[in-house]
Amino acid sequence: MSDVLQATGSVKDGVTLPAADAKEDLKGYRGQARTLLETTGARVWASVRLDTTQGSFVGTLLPRSETADDKHLVIKLTHNGYNIGVRVDTITHIEIIGYKKANYQIPEKAFPYDEKKPNVTLLGTGGTIASRLDYRTGAVIPAFSPGELYGAVPELADIANLETRKLYGEFSENIGPKHWIGTAQEVVKEIERGVAGVVIGHGTDTMHYTAAALSFMLQDLPCPVVVVGSQRSSDRPSSDAAYNLLRAVKTAAEGDFGEVMVCMFGPTSDSYGLLHRGTRVRKMHSSYRSTFRTLSDTPIARVDSTGFGMIKGPGQFKPRNSDLKPKLDTAFEEKVTILWYYPNMQPDIIYSMIENGYKGIVIAGTGLGHVNKPLYPAIKAAVEAGVHIYMTVQTLWGYVQMYVYDTGRDIMELGVTPLGNMLPEVAYVKLGWALGHTQDREEVKQLMLTPVNGEITEREPIDGYLVMQGGLPELEDYFKRYRV
Repeated sequence: MSDVLQATGSVKDGVTLPAADAKEDLKGYRGQARTLLETTGARVWASVRLDTTQGSFVGTLLPRSETADDKHLVIKLTHNGYNIGVRVDTITHIEIIGYKKANYQIPEKAFPYDEKKPNVTLLGTGGTIASRLDYRTGAVIPAFSPGELYGAVPELADIANLETRKLYGEFSENIGPKHWIGTAQEVVKEIERGVAGVVIGHGTDTMHYTAAALSFMLQDLPCPVVVVGSQRSSDRPSSDAAYNLLRAVKTAAEGDFGEVMVCMFGPTSDSYGLLHRGTRVRKMHSSYRSTFRTLSDTPIARVDSTGFGMIKGPGQFKPRNSDLKPKLDTAFEEKVTILWYYPNMQPDIIYSMIENGYKGIVIAGTGLGHVNKPLYPAIKAAVEAGVHIYMTVQTLWGYVQMYVYDTGRDIMELGVTPLGNMLPEVAYVKLGWALGHTQDREEVKQLMLTPVNGEITEREPIDGYLVMQGGLPELEDYFKRYRV
């Protein structure tokens, strides 16, 4: 700590600081970090130059999370807007070069109305697309209402007349059946009011579950219903919130589509967004902006500021049709689960599901749809107890093929039904929806095996499986030819 206490501080000529405010000036800092700031005269919201043993950094000194350690200062870098932590024991001098208290609350603005533009409704559920950084806790929180989005993205007014309404303020891990039902009901209300399309702001972590649920709960859609989010909060320079929102609103306002879709970044750059069918999409990376991918199929279209580039042809997606009346079907049984199989899985897991009254189980099996033999008695007991069990594959791409090996045929004999190339998460949502209608085994089976919106396809397109693996010759050739 003695090295830290020897750090010096200075104020650049011509810079004046407002009167000290003990509550604000060192907000969130304690211990070594607080001592350093008191010693050098630095304060929160000051523009500073930190000279350290690792080099110099220029930026705005930010408040610290109340739960953070006492060994770092946090600054927002001037040249790129990123936040970094700097260890206090590496700092040799702090120069105060300016002061301007930041305001991270985005003001709400009345959206301008143009009778020549289509009307779009944005329903907010929470998530990063409607969030900011809370410097008290250091967390990204659902902190501004959907109506404030115009204050952040005024270009929205160039596309449509946007009405916004906050349904929920939840992180997506807290979104579940009651939210799916409530959202579906509100979508129908907006469509019946005559809007050109509906956008749903949603956290990305479980967006694909919600998109699947809405695909079953909202049928015969006359216009687009677009679920959108962002991977990075709006206060970050690399945020994808504005881009995704603009593409989603354009799709809702102008797109020739009549189904539930997810609209997110296509490539890692901001050259276009992709429109994914709600039953064939999945979040595939924890932090990439291009995290959403269509699996075992192709996206419906690309979308950018100029319009739409169709990937699917006529007859391969549901078009906009103003003559249709939306059908609301929100039945749902919550006692359904996904069982992600792993080697040495023990049968007591399935017995516990029987004991706890579960009505349905979706298994994500290995390979073509397999589990180990010790589970067989438990599976048989579950089926005999009235539990509906369906098989998907944890490979995500490809089909359940349970006739190939004795293992698969044995599992089917126990009463397990294969679900083609339906994704495990989609199967979970659909089974809950099907069991909300009936408990009759044959009726449930018919509902599960009858596609509603592309959740099972007859075959995969030749370009429906593409994993860009680094180091492969064809990928290296692509980068050399098309990337600088």
